[in-house]
Amino acid sequence: MTSWQLVRLLAGTFILLSLALGIPGSPLFMSQWWLAFTAFVGANLLQSGLTKWCMLENILRKLGVQPGC
Repeated sequence: MTSWQLVRLLAGTFILLSLALGIPGSPLFMSQWWLAFTAFVGANLLQSGLTKWCMLENILRKLGVQPGC
């Protein structure tokens, strides 16, 4: 699995989990503050799409994950 695949997998997981924890109708609801984490992940995805730089990808590469699309 390449670094970009892991970034997408982790971002999707973080978004779905934070929505499950932040939406009042969810059976996993904890606090609406979890929606701030959703916004943080979305902002990082937007920033990485505009600048072509992703901190998580850099971290994954340093951990030995193969780079690529």
